[in-house]
Order: sequence, then structure tokens, then C-alpha cells
Amino acid sequence: MKHIIIGVGAAGISAARAIRKHRRDDEILMISTDDAVYSRCMLHKYIGGGRSVGEMSFVPDNFFEDNNISWRNRTTVTEIDTANKRVVFEGGSENYDRLLIATGAKSVFPPIDGLKGATGIYGLRDLPDAKAIREKAGGASNIVVIGAGLVGLDAAYGLVEMGKKPVVVDMATHVLSANLDEPAAAVYQAKFEEAGCEFRFGCKVSSVKQNAAGEVSAIILDGKEELACDLLVVAVGVRPENGLLPSNSIDEYLSVGTDVYVAGDATGFSQSWPSAIEQGEVAALNMCGIITPYDEILALKNTVNFFGIASLSVGQLVPAPGDTCDVRESKGRYQKIISRDGVPVGVILQGDISRSGFWQHLVKNKINIADIPKPIWKMSFADSYGLDENGEYEWMT
Repeated sequence: MKHIIIGVGAAGISAARAIRKHRRDDEILMISTDDAVYSRCMLHKYIGGGRSVGEMSFVPDNFFEDNNISWRNRTTVTEIDTANKRVVFEGGSENYDRLLIATGAKSVFPPIDGLKGATGIYGLRDLPDAKAIREKAGGASNIVVIGAGLVGLDAAYGLVEMGKKPVVVDMATHVLSANLDEPAAAVYQAKFEEAGCEFRFGCKVSSVKQNAAGEVSAIILDGKEELACDLLVVAVGVRPENGLLPSNSIDEYLSVGTDVYVAGDATGFSQSWPSAIEQGEVAALNMCGIITPYDEILALKNTVNFFGIASLSVGQLVPAPGDTCDVRESKGRYQKIISRDGVPVGVILQGDISRSGFWQHLVKNKINIADIPKPIWKMSFADSYGLDENGEYEWMT
């Protein structure tokens, strides 16, 4: 059997590993526009000079050879012919038995007046973006980042590592509003401010000014305040690269048609590195005939690490009316469990994420812990017997 995987990011590589684990003799061909395997989570390290391209790789040097995987790099797939089970690219085509589309996503540039056509404006999604930002930032004096989410802070982190002092603009009230609650996010915000970042919250970029050469020269906030800007990084969201998908209907097995699967950012789900890896593995198992549904709750898993401070969040981070919140804080540590009718639905761990697997298990499997006669922070897998004959989680009492 021949498997083709389009994309060598987290989802694609995860799928290749899983296929080779379960199908030692199947043919695997990976096709990518990229000519290097690298972690997008490390792009800020490249900007800041802390990592080379080779040091951003998350596979061994001989990964493709050791796993008998063919890799056609610098190749962009232009068409998928599902009737003939064939992928088409410039200069040729390849047939498949099973196909995985793991093409990722591209940065979104909002319709801001003056933005289109200006130079000195970049997203941060792939290695070419990081290279362009690093090169331009070397001679830039006034740098602005639109977006204080994870990608925006990645850009800001790389820039402060270069000795720059970017201004970060966002309509939210604090950094990482989609990843963490305000107390956990405040820890990172303080560190960024200490490093020289300036934040402008609750405001919107209404227009961009260009100089006579068409280069960005300033941004206007809310139609009033003008900020000088000779490098602008836009980090307000991404658009899934799903133009190759034969259908926009993704089933619980990550299938989008007969023998065609999708994983990673191309799914359009809320994404993180761990969920992309999970999706790649689930898609691969189904490609191998090992029927495995995907639980989308893992798409709500996020990891953050800046200035040596690690955080992990899973599930719903904003409590609904009637939810209970258990919070524990100490120096260098913040933990929060959101429960609904006794079932944990959201978890935030910061500083110490060593027990994250236990809480992810409870959230994913919707396990009720209301009647456990033990403080919530003392609970662990050791307190359980596992599943009883009715499929319910059985706890020691």
C-alpha cells in the first residue's frame, strides 16, 4: 500500500511515524513546499538568533532514510484527483492508496486601510517569514506587532532577543487571551515588559501609512494615535491551507472523502502543536485500517513557554454560570481547575505542569470527581481502579 502525506510539519511527521510503526512494509511518500523539517514553535528562537535552521528540526538527521520514507521537497501540490487517486504537482504526479493532507495554514492579513501593497509587513507562520523578519529587524528602529496571542508573542520574543523593543497592539485586555486566563497571562506580560516590550490593549489599528517608496512608516490606532513603524508583524490569525481538500466535511475519523484524510491546521480546528501531533497519529491509524475516532477536545490543548516559564491549558478556560473554580497559587506556580457538575472541563497549569497528564485524562474522558473523599489537589491515578463493568471510572473510597 502507498501512503502520500502532503506536509512535513507536526501533523505530517506524526502520521509518518505512526504509519511506519504499524505498516513496516508500506510505501510512504512525503511531499512538501518546505525544504527543511522544523518546529514552528521555534521560529521565535530563529529570529532571536538562539537556533539555526538545523537546530529547529524535531526529527533525527536520518529520519527519512531510517524509516524508509521518500521525501519530495520544494514541491507544491496543485491538484488532487480523487477519481484516479492521484496528486499533481509541477512536473509530475504520484498515485496513492491513502492520502493525508497536512498542509498547515497561512497568516491572515486584515482589511486595514493602507496595509495591502505596503512593504515591511510580515506574518509569522513559516521559516521564510522568520528569515524575512530577522533580516528586516536588523535595521529597523520602530517595530510594531499586531496581536498579543501566541504568535504575536513569539514574534515579540524573538525581537527582544535581538535587542529590539517592539510595541504590541491588541484589542483584548491582556496577552494570550485565547490560551490562558488573566492571572496566568499576567506573569508573561510582566516578563515581556521587563525585556523592553510595550503593550497597547483595547485598541485597534485603523490604518497604515506608507512612505513614498511604499514602505510602512506608521500605524494609526483607533483613528487617532500615530505610532512610527518601519517593521510591522501581523499576528491576528491564520487561514487553513485547505484548498486541496475534496470536501469541507471532516468526520470523526479525520476523513474528508474516500481514502483521503486531513490533520493539523488544515482541519480548521483550533490548533496547537500537541493537537496537530495527535491528529496526525489518529489520521495515520485510520489510513492503516485501525479505526480510531478523534476527540476534538484535544484541539483545545495549548502549551506556552517564554522566559523559562511553562504553562499548559486544556478545555474551557472561561467558567460558565454554575461552574466551580479551584485555584492554587504559590511562588512560581499557578493552578486552576474549572468543573461543571463535578466534571473537570478546563485546566490551567503554570510553573509546574508535571501532573498535566492526569488532568487531561479527566477532561478528555469527562470523569466525575464530585464524590471523591479527597482534596482535589491530592488526587492522582493512584486513587482509581479504572473502568468498572458499566464503563464508569471507579475510584477508591
